[in-house]
Amino acid sequence: MKNRALYLVMVVILFASACYQSRHSKGGGQAGADSIRRIHAPDIILPDGYQSEAIATGLNFPTALTFDDKGNAYVIEAGYSYGEDFNTPKLLRISDGKTETIAEGEQNGPWTGIEYHEGNFYIAEGGQRNGGRILKVSPTGKISTLVERLPGQGDHHTNGPAIHNGYIYFGTGTFTNSGVVGPDNAEFGWLKRHPDLHDIPCEDIVLNGINFTTDNPLTPAEGDTAVTGAFLPFNTASQAGQVIPGRLPCSGAILRIPVNGGKPELVAWGLRNPYGLAFSPQGKLYVTENQGDDRGSRPVWGMGDVLWEINPGDWFGWPDFAEGKPIHYFKPPGKHGPSALLRDREKKVPKPAAVLAVHSSSNGIDFSTSGSFGFAGEAFIAQFGDMAAGVGKVLKPVGFKVVRVNTETGEINDFAINRGKVNGPASKRGHGGLERPVSVHFDESGQNLYIVDFGIMLMQKGETRPIRNTGVVWKISKKN
Repeated sequence: MKNRALYLVMVVILFASACYQSRHSKGGGQAGADSIRRIHAPDIILPDGYQSEAIATGLNFPTALTFDDKGNAYVIEAGYSYGEDFNTPKLLRISDGKTETIAEGEQNGPWTGIEYHEGNFYIAEGGQRNGGRILKVSPTGKISTLVERLPGQGDHHTNGPAIHNGYIYFGTGTFTNSGVVGPDNAEFGWLKRHPDLHDIPCEDIVLNGINFTTDNPLTPAEGDTAVTGAFLPFNTASQAGQVIPGRLPCSGAILRIPVNGGKPELVAWGLRNPYGLAFSPQGKLYVTENQGDDRGSRPVWGMGDVLWEINPGDWFGWPDFAEGKPIHYFKPPGKHGPSALLRDREKKVPKPAAVLAVHSSSNGIDFSTSGSFGFAGEAFIAQFGDMAAGVGKVLKPVGFKVVRVNTETGEINDFAINRGKVNGPASKRGHGGLERPVSVHFDESGQNLYIVDFGIMLMQKGETRPIRNTGVVWKISKKN
């Protein structure tokens, strides 16, 4: 009887896997989405008693917003988008729906985050061409570098910052999807620019010697293959028991420097793409992590994005754990399950504060501190939305909204979402609501929440196609 029950379970699993593989992906940027940006605030559905308005439009890949000590709003434009679209990153002041350029950076974006602190702006420069940096910008637009040569040229970038008790905290993303450089990184564009780059551990690690054979996009010869191991350059095989020395700055980590600059210090590591950083009203550091995709040499599947509470010295398990679980839980349908790359790393990893939707790209975060705004103490998270089919298949759009999270219970609720029976970006719904929310920020009073909306990004015909000058800043407030 037990054998028959097990047999039936296996049949159901195989049938479900076959059905999943045969269905077409229906991501938010895929077929049906268009490149026309419409603005109509009532198309954003909010809880009763709230209202929205667009305070800046026509922005070029905006990513984050902050306020100075006089209450003036400032937004940064990234200067780079997936799809290999390079332009000039900018710091802009918003006033009466218009923008004024305060500072321009180099084409080494994306600028991913900004904080105002004691008279100056602090910006995380992603570092797609020359490595990440943390920049200090004066009110007159003078730019100085506090730390440079951070990991950032790969799939993920230097993110943040968050300032607390005299330190600037920031995240460094991993170069790869799941620990191994592969042809997918050539599709992202960086492998051909930087063929020697690979992930960098923060502490010494020991490899299991697992290698991956793939096509070689770096040679013109048809049928040429490459053999690559974890934490090594493309087409470099690993050996069982091989030690990869740790060093700083490393990839996949939370680091910090003194607010006036200095050498990076390790806070925590083992994260794939720690994007949004924010301190709670109780002074606890929280980070959003974008999880792995069904792509590359070592595809993974079904990982939800994660909200973590960060404690000094934590190791969160990447590339052999996700959501606090071993990697073998995340086997792609119809493919071999991923095996552990690291030896002697079975130590217990922390439990997530919350697990968010798979492929939601849960990014910027801020905390409500106002009882009059509501939901005091909860984390608000901007969900950029799926990038299917490049990250794997989804059967309907995921993300494209703002959620709120109770960090004590892990409960997640929608806060701002587009009108319609099926969720998705405004470009797919054919109206004027949210497109790709990338960050959120409360003003100093806590009475108003601002959503930075990156703009339209299409995933069509096998290409990532960001549409310039379609970004928006939305203001959410209570109705009088």
